[in-house]
Amino acid sequence: MSRLANKVILVTGSATGIGKAIAKRCVAEGAQVIIHGLEADLAANVVAELGSHKAVAHVEDLTAEGCPQRLVDLAVKTFGKLDAIVNNAAMVSQGNIHDTDAAFFMKMISVNTLAPFLLIQAALPELTKTRGNVLNIGSVNAYSGEPNLLPYSISKGGLMTLTRNLGDTLMRENGVRVNQINPGWVLTENEAQRKREHGLKEDWYTDLPKVYAPAGRILWPEEIAAAAVFWLADESGPISGQVMDLEQHPFIGRNPPKDSSTIPTK
Repeated sequence: MSRLANKVILVTGSATGIGKAIAKRCVAEGAQVIIHGLEADLAANVVAELGSHKAVAHVEDLTAEGCPQRLVDLAVKTFGKLDAIVNNAAMVSQGNIHDTDAAFFMKMISVNTLAPFLLIQAALPELTKTRGNVLNIGSVNAYSGEPNLLPYSISKGGLMTLTRNLGDTLMRENGVRVNQINPGWVLTENEAQRKREHGLKEDWYTDLPKVYAPAGRILWPEEIAAAAVFWLADESGPISGQVMDLEQHPFIGRNPPKDSSTIPTK
């Protein structure tokens, strides 16, 4: 039996990377999905791959006023209801205490923390009807992060607190579960491109120091998607307000030796 049969799931940032993998896995498990992203061609490609009877796309910046409500309305108009949202869309950019200005910091918070809150707020009436759930996609950087990922790490820390807080509140008041996955270093299209832009070789991910990749490789988006299904499915029962780290080593308190490679880990 399909684990997500007859469910309607909205996945933000699903034109590429982890979000795309989650959307594809959701459809494979019997769901219908709303694809969201900033690139119209990439979003259209995902819908074409999944089939228009299984997916519909919406292209818009999540921080645009009214975007969360438009996404919810599209789900209800197209598929008749909304069972779950996956807050996956995120801004990933470097910044530290010395080079981060207020505008950059606020943009990071707006995309990575405020936008998920506003989407939950907009979706809550529909999720209450279906006793649905929310899955936030965070990062292991939420616990402290790297020096050059300061604003990003703070934004993901805020998202984790949002998950813990609403996981309690919405379960008691609305019957809606809220949980979170914190991925480690994942080989997405965007991550591969970022590292090439940083000057690394084309196949940089094939030869990583064991301190960063004990398994000899980093995570695949499909592995994050496999874990997401558990939280989106009814089999996770009443569990709410929980955060699950998905990384191949214990991140907290694990500091690479000073002579190790300087490849950033996330």
